Amino acid sequence: MITAAEDRIADHHSELLSGHIADYPQSLRARDVSAGYLKETKRLTNRIANDCEFKRIGDIDLTTLERWLVARKTEGMSARTRNSHVQAVAGFCSWAVDNQRLALNPLSRMGKADEKSDKRRQRRSLTESELIRLLEMARWRPLAEFGRESIPVEGTSKRSKWKKAALSFDTLHAAVEKARETLKDNPEFIAEQERLGRERALIYKTLVLTGLRKGELASLTVGQLELDCATPYAVLNAADEKNRQGSSLPLRSDLAEDLRDGISDAPKAATLRIRRADDDSDSRRKVFHVPAGLVRILNRDLQAAGIAKRDERGRTVDVHAFRHSFGTLLSKGGVSPRTAQAAMRHSKIDLTMNVYTDPKLLDVHGAVDTLPTLDLNSGSNTDREEMRATGTDGRNSVPASNHALKFVAPNVAPTSGNPGHFLSILAVCGTTRFMRLTSRKCPQIPMKKPHSQ
Repeated sequence: MITAAEDRIADHHSELLSGHIADYPQSLRARDVSAGYLKETKRLTNRIANDCEFKRIGDIDLTTLERWLVARKTEGMSARTRNSHVQAVAGFCSWAVDNQRLALNPLSRMGKADEKSDKRRQRRSLTESELIRLLEMARWRPLAEFGRESIPVEGTSKRSKWKKAALSFDTLHAAVEKARETLKDNPEFIAEQERLGRERALIYKTLVLTGLRKGELASLTVGQLELDCATPYAVLNAADEKNRQGSSLPLRSDLAEDLRDGISDAPKAATLRIRRADDDSDSRRKVFHVPAGLVRILNRDLQAAGIAKRDERGRTVDVHAFRHSFGTLLSKGGVSPRTAQAAMRHSKIDLTMNVYTDPKLLDVHGAVDTLPTLDLNSGSNTDREEMRATGTDGRNSVPASNHALKFVAPNVAPTSGNPGHFLSILAVCGTTRFMRLTSRKCPQIPMKKPHSQ
């Protein structure tokens, strides 16, 4: 005797696995997953089924999958990629159990590979000088490509077989001027290349000043920008955000101005008004045309600007590295960790501080310099007098005779018994301020409760 549920499961076991995999995306669509996630999950599930030769749903076996994973590890597949495959097929099995296509999930006890010990792609943050060079190269490279010098090829004297010289940061502006001269009879083409360069540089700038991901940037429409208010911002729809929550992103005034100019310079949009109106077709127009090959374009811009794609630590620069630069520059600028976490839209602060903050760009040496000086030869009377003069001998009072010496931590807080002193800055040298205590007393403050003032 079998139950009705067991009978349905037995019927499904006779069907081909490909049919079940074809039904699985419908469940993912009901959960409002992104199109990219849907496509990738289906691809990974199909790969497991084909490589492991799972013909029917009952063929899915933990031992077979583990054998496949060991073979992929031997070939050099990273732990993160292996975990992605496991996650895709395990999710499919869980769905099959919920829909009475499997009695039990055969992969419920499947473990994960250690991604921390097998990191393959670690991104680095760009420095401020590198960002400036990159934006300038991106701004002018589309036009400069048509002004590159031709250089002869070894072994041939025919000019038709000469090749174009590689573009560099030093030859960028000379190439731009030559391109203007070469294309002077085609001003419309020159204007189009300049517009393309401005848009590309604005894409980079927006990524690094907002922390947007590539897909989030591509989803922005004109109606999601509020640029005419006192504090400009962009509205990110929940469906387009990774965490599916929706956010309002503050925009710096210079970025808002660049976006306003970029929208106005877009083709067929010279008289565009920036506003949010559901019945306005212009408001639904994309702000940026983000090319599918943006990473290859970025690689060429990096090479031409003389910026290393991979540093001495093996960390690389790609499109998502702009988000790393955003997080690192926030920390470098003194932004509190909690504020940086909110700006990055992270659920956990350790992700902001440990993954998206590049310690190489932080002033760790300057932070260490702020620690107190601990002198190992401070046993003499002279040393003790200097410590007493600076207020570092553990006493609360400061001798009145020591006025012109270096008072680092003077007792300037007025109390009922001590009127205090005014503190004045004599000079500043680097990060060291030389101060003195003047003889002028602070005004007496009447106090009824000295301990609470």
